[in-house]
Amino acid sequence: MEIDAAAPPPTALGKVNKGKAPVSDGKSAPWVEKYRPQSLADVAAHRDIVDTIDRLTSENRLPHLLLYGPPGTGKTSTILAVARKLYGSQYQNMILELNASDDRGIDVVRQQIQDFASARSLSFGARPSVKLVLLDEADAMTKDAQFALRRVIEKHTKSTRFALICNNVNKIIPALQSRCTRFRFAPLDAAHVRERLQHVIQSEGLDVNDSGLTALVRLSNGDMRKALNILQSTHMASQHIDEEAVYLCTGNPMPKDIEQITYWLLNETFSDGFRYISDIKLRKGLALVDIIREVTMFVFKIEMPSDVRVKLINDLADIEYRLSFASNDKLQLGALIATFTNARSALIVVLSLQCSPYDHSTYTLSSSLLM
Repeated sequence: MEIDAAAPPPTALGKVNKGKAPVSDGKSAPWVEKYRPQSLADVAAHRDIVDTIDRLTSENRLPHLLLYGPPGTGKTSTILAVARKLYGSQYQNMILELNASDDRGIDVVRQQIQDFASARSLSFGARPSVKLVLLDEADAMTKDAQFALRRVIEKHTKSTRFALICNNVNKIIPALQSRCTRFRFAPLDAAHVRERLQHVIQSEGLDVNDSGLTALVRLSNGDMRKALNILQSTHMASQHIDEEAVYLCTGNPMPKDIEQITYWLLNETFSDGFRYISDIKLRKGLALVDIIREVTMFVFKIEMPSDVRVKLINDLADIEYRLSFASNDKLQLGALIATFTNARSALIVVLSLQCSPYDHSTYTLSSSLLM
């Protein structure tokens, strides 16, 4: 008589949680999960934090943890790697993971977390192991739930360790922060993102040139998850991945377009600049908020007096703030051109006082003006 294969054992929540089961290597598998680090040695960056946690785990002195920082910097991957090291093949039965998608009210703390922490754990080794409660995106918890959690942490410290993961540590009440050892995961360095992307590119056999890899690193902004998602999306759209393919896939304006737009802002009249920028927005499907963000970074490369730069950056920040409230694009585009017109007038005055040999009628963007 044939017997079907046994189904995988359920987790503490009765469902497969993030990173706890191997993802199939099929073409449809998200690379974020496929290449998630399986051990602490595989974590791409933050070696000082990882080595500290690794040493505490090896010495059986793991405290309650509070990992915070921007998304995609390895917080969840690190704590899941710690769980694999602690429990081996039994970690699915020794860990309780709650995410922001679950109910995060006070009832969850009093029922699920309290029941899991108070239950006796089965020891599969020579020494009894403490259980681990992982609260991902803990800053989404209500204040009442956080206040209830602090007492649960105190009561079950001998048998359970709590790991809180969040993006904004200011949303965690001080009573919880004081009970945990805090580690800040900063955005990844460009070298670490590039190294990890090269590993994925080699494993997948992708055709990526240097300009495409540089564009991936630049658009990720230190977010490894974002970098892998962009790489996989671009690969689905184009077999050869270069700078243009990456920017077309993400919809971000290309650097050469930003340079051209900045030239118009610094040299053309109001009506001509409005017409040129409106035309390139329509042709290439660019969003004004993306243009402003890229132009702002480009302004830092232009040589100009500090007071003019400060006023220009402050005005650009106001325009981006207004766009976040769904303001009219054409009106804000006019405000953008007006801001640069005022900055150009201020530059002409400064250059006139300095008796500069520049042409005072325009402030031409050239290689001599770039830092």
